[in-house]
Amino acid sequence: MTIPRERPPYVADERTQLVGWLDMQRALVRWKCEGLAAADEQRVVLPSSPLMTMAGLVSHMRWTEHCWFNVLFLGESFEGNPQFQEEPEDLDMMPGDVPLARLLDEFEQQCAESNKIIAEHSLDEVGKHPDFGAAKATLRWMVLHMVEETARHVGHLDTIRELLDGEKGYY
Repeated sequence: MTIPRERPPYVADERTQLVGWLDMQRALVRWKCEGLAAADEQRVVLPSSPLMTMAGLVSHMRWTEHCWFNVLFLGESFEGNPQFQEEPEDLDMMPGDVPLARLLDEFEQQCAESNKIIAEHSLDEVGKHPDFGAAKATLRWMVLHMVEETARHVGHLDTIRELLDGEKGYY
């Protein structure tokens, strides 16, 4: 499943525009990774930020989607999501030897699940997980946060990609 790289319509309801902009940013994730040499998937280009790799960011974004929509909003268990493990810190950015292609597929599968959750609930509904204060946010807030989160990391991917092999561009 590849998310189409299209902006949402200029005139549409709120949900269509929110999910449209989120999907646009999600689609840029795969685009930034296309054609990357296997040797560069986990190559560190910022010595002071060794987890900021193409593979590490894609893994992080996958687990962040799961955190906000499955755990905080639906109230599902956080078991299995490395973001909730205290040691080692930032485990979600350490995909091991998992190939980038698989990480991208898992990210897009999680995005499809997140979109299903968004479609089935009111944007005014608040999260359900009793153990985390952030679950008190509305679904609207969570979607907007994910637009911000994903766009920020697309910027990171863009910078890392340019440092790796010179590829650059927007949209």
